[in-house]
Amino acid sequence: MITVVIPTLNEEENIASVVNFAKAHSHVTEVMVVDDKSIDKTVKIALKNGAKVITSTKLGKGASMKDGVLCASNDIIVFLDGDIDPYPHYTIKLLTDPILHGEVDFVKSSFSRNAGRVTELVAKPLLSIFFPDLLRFTQPLSGMIAGRKSWFEKLDFRDDYGVDIGILIDFYLMNVRMKEVEIGYIENKSHSLHSLGKMSKEVAQTIILKAASSKNPHYNFEEMGVLNEIRSQMEFALKAHLDDLDKLFVFDMDNTLLQGRFIDACAEKFYFKKELMDIRSSESDGIILSKRIATLLKNKTFSELIEVADNIPIVKGAKEVISKLKKRGYIVGIISDSYNCITNHIKNKLHMDFSLSNELEFSKSICTGEIQLPSFFINTDQSLCRHNICKSNALISLLEKFNIKRENTLTIGDSINDLCMIKISGLGIAFCSSNELLNHHADIVIKQPSFGKLLEFAK
Repeated sequence: MITVVIPTLNEEENIASVVNFAKAHSHVTEVMVVDDKSIDKTVKIALKNGAKVITSTKLGKGASMKDGVLCASNDIIVFLDGDIDPYPHYTIKLLTDPILHGEVDFVKSSFSRNAGRVTELVAKPLLSIFFPDLLRFTQPLSGMIAGRKSWFEKLDFRDDYGVDIGILIDFYLMNVRMKEVEIGYIENKSHSLHSLGKMSKEVAQTIILKAASSKNPHYNFEEMGVLNEIRSQMEFALKAHLDDLDKLFVFDMDNTLLQGRFIDACAEKFYFKKELMDIRSSESDGIILSKRIATLLKNKTFSELIEVADNIPIVKGAKEVISKLKKRGYIVGIISDSYNCITNHIKNKLHMDFSLSNELEFSKSICTGEIQLPSFFINTDQSLCRHNICKSNALISLLEKFNIKRENTLTIGDSINDLCMIKISGLGIAFCSSNELLNHHADIVIKQPSFGKLLEFAK
């Protein structure tokens, strides 16, 4: 009999379909959702559809997979991703038949879709150096796998993006019988550029560490002298991919992407409007102002803050305009003086590439009332204004990171806090702003709450 383990984090959209797909297989007697502390309805939906649900003991996909292995009741375990719908009909059968028939002990999937950028630019080049035998796997980073519980129990699962390649390499080094099977066509989510960079680093780190610890005499790094070469080749490959993305579009969040300000909505929801007004009227130092306002959120839960953000309308058509900007070669994201938990949430909802904002601190998902001001906001020798803290500094750091010229940058915002960012960009846009100074310095002034005109300027 078979246990299907589904590691999840905020997968309310597809989790019901994945659970029911797994339950439909005749040999599956246990469907287990291992949840990584989702803040949406993933757990509720999974339970409603008959899955066994456990909460992961620590953050990270690898920890969820390990917990699933330890809690599984059956000898054969299938891992499915929670964000895919639909799965090809025979996925579970194709993954498990070779094990049931005694042919192998571990099966990894491939599917009809071009291998991803991290696979081609990072994983395969490194595998060709350290584990050339594994190049027979066309999609070594695939997360749809099956194997015997007795073998999975011997693994030390990584917690980051390196977990899937780590499993493959560990089983190879353990001489486990394994094969790859083609399961058909699937469509999974594209990762943002920020996620791709993080994924590349963690996949590369996993492969190199596995090679270094394998005690294989062929992996003498000092004699090979390859580590610096690997690093430079990875940077070159990733930069080559980004060469086509030489344009940047930056959105402010409050009163720009959102039709309202997050902290003002919190003040209404949690009844601290008077305290907020008192702080704003009495504090002139920007850093102290930000820190004092953050104290008003103390003891609010992560889910409460997300709920407030979800109740603020997003400008109509934003998602469609952002999609078209990305198709035109723009890297698209948010620079905001709000909080990262909220800007990341909005970024994900709108399928943007990055968000830069203040870091609101939490302990066990409860806000401490403290914030950290990230270094990218702080004035440096490269700064183009005199403010100690400014969004324009974050913009400059992005231009340097992606090697983009200032003239290829468009920014849009509504308040005086956006002024420097709008002034230094190639095209600065004031959006429904009542600030005369911002409207004066902006290249374009949009007075209607719509992003439709943006496509006229972003060629």
